[in-house]
Amino acid sequence: MNKTELINEMAKGLESKAQAKAVLESLLSAVLDVLKKGEAVTLTGFGTFKVAERKARTIKNIQTGKSLKVKAKKVAKFVPGKALKDSVK
Repeated sequence: MNKTELINEMAKGLESKAQAKAVLESLLSAVLDVLKKGEAVTLTGFGTFKVAERKARTIKNIQTGKSLKVKAKKVAKFVPGKALKDSVK
């Protein structure tokens, strides 16, 4: 399912597609703003969006065999909640 399909699905429970799009955009913007601050967003039963620190490491280019250094960086992670895990079994 892509973003447009999600908006169409959300619109079934709301008044219009425009309202569904506004709600989704607002949710995504709020989650992004919180993650930029380095904080987590926990939606009970659904899961947690959080920022994780990925350490610097050395990788190997499989085509050339040369070693490359990758810098440390922050990445967004999602950890599904118990209710979400149970619902997709």
